[in-house]
Amino acid sequence: MNAIGIRKIMKKFDKRFGYRFTDYYVTTRFNHPYSQLQQVFKHVGLGAVVGAISRNLADLQERQGSYLSIYDQPAFPVQDSVIDSIKAAVDRLTHSTTFLQFLGQHALIMQEDLPTQVEEQVDDQRYHFMSLLLNLANTFLYMVNTYIIVPTADNYSLSLGAAATVCGIVIGSMAVAQVFSSVYFSAWSNKSYFRPLVFSSIVLFVGNILYALAYDLDSLAVLLIGRLFCGLGSARAVNRRYISDCVPLKIRMQASAGFVSASALGMACGPALAGLLQTSFKIFNITFNEDTLPGWVMALAWLIYLLWLWISFREPPCESHENNVPQHANSGQVEDTVENGLTKPLLLRSEEKEQDEDDDQECDGSEEASEESHRPAASIKSAYRLLTPSVKVQLLIYFMLKYAMEILLSESSVITSYYFSWSTSSVAIFLACLGLTVLPVNIVVGNYISNMFEDR
Repeated sequence: MNAIGIRKIMKKFDKRFGYRFTDYYVTTRFNHPYSQLQQVFKHVGLGAVVGAISRNLADLQERQGSYLSIYDQPAFPVQDSVIDSIKAAVDRLTHSTTFLQFLGQHALIMQEDLPTQVEEQVDDQRYHFMSLLLNLANTFLYMVNTYIIVPTADNYSLSLGAAATVCGIVIGSMAVAQVFSSVYFSAWSNKSYFRPLVFSSIVLFVGNILYALAYDLDSLAVLLIGRLFCGLGSARAVNRRYISDCVPLKIRMQASAGFVSASALGMACGPALAGLLQTSFKIFNITFNEDTLPGWVMALAWLIYLLWLWISFREPPCESHENNVPQHANSGQVEDTVENGLTKPLLLRSEEKEQDEDDDQECDGSEEASEESHRPAASIKSAYRLLTPSVKVQLLIYFMLKYAMEILLSESSVITSYYFSWSTSSVAIFLACLGLTVLPVNIVVGNYISNMFEDR
């Protein structure tokens, strides 16, 4: 109750001030010895009570007649709405500033409010571990595909009769196409997750084949078309959407962290893989060298991924069926508890009571506002209207960060070969090392620096 009360008060402050006061308040008082907030965090007694209730309810449910000490047996996962809500409230407050949440927000996959039991049941029905793994693999392979050509793009451009700096256009064309692909993939993911991922794999397979064949065709146009195809196959919007819609709340932060980690690892593995492909040979008059091998290797990787996807991916149940689940779930839940000999939840209709209290006490319409903000924007203008000044500044900073990073990466091979006479292998090692710094820096910023200073 204290945890929920504090969270509601903090939400009021945030709304009145128009500033994320909650983050500052919790992070500054989280470990401070003189803070009264410590009384809420020190919930050892609460944990003991939950353990005792869980064990006793389990004994009642089993009716075995043997009453051993609760400490001689492992914790028993009793399904009771009150125990679940207590644990959820404690977890919500305790883990509000963890690194997993930082990574989840870094992936733009946000933590929602506490779920009801029915929502959790629906989440479990939609969740499939292998499907999540396939989405993370898609993210990893796409990032490898983006950066595997960086060390050799300047040499490839020269071999086709263009200037070395054309490599910037070759690398950037994939990102330009991604702007358009994110729109139709987002819309497509409203109806299906499997079909967009299959389409993405096929388009990326074709794009990489065209990229590799451009050398023998001696055509810069085919090279650019191949990279545009790769960008049109970007399913990162689908990957994010799957995590936010189909992964249960209790493991969504871990999945979000996996999404960011897969992206960072792919960014490091791409150039490193290019450094290993330093060979040259011909098969049936098709050239395989350091310029074309990245295309052939990624085409093979996407073909293998497509087969894995076809065999292992499970399409989540359609949302139209989900809306009918709650009534059946509620009616069946009561029958199941009677049959299993389990008593009714400790606080009957606690969710309805809490909702009534919210309606009575919170007259500012914050709940309705939050529901409206979660509805999809109908146009670019309505989407822009949802952005606060702080978010606009963050997007500008993010744009400048990506702008500077892409310049550094795309022109690294040109600059280092011109000024320092670096080989392709040296550039690949340099870029792989840069990619490997992403996660450690995020850990330092997300876990330590952001807790010591204000965001600005």
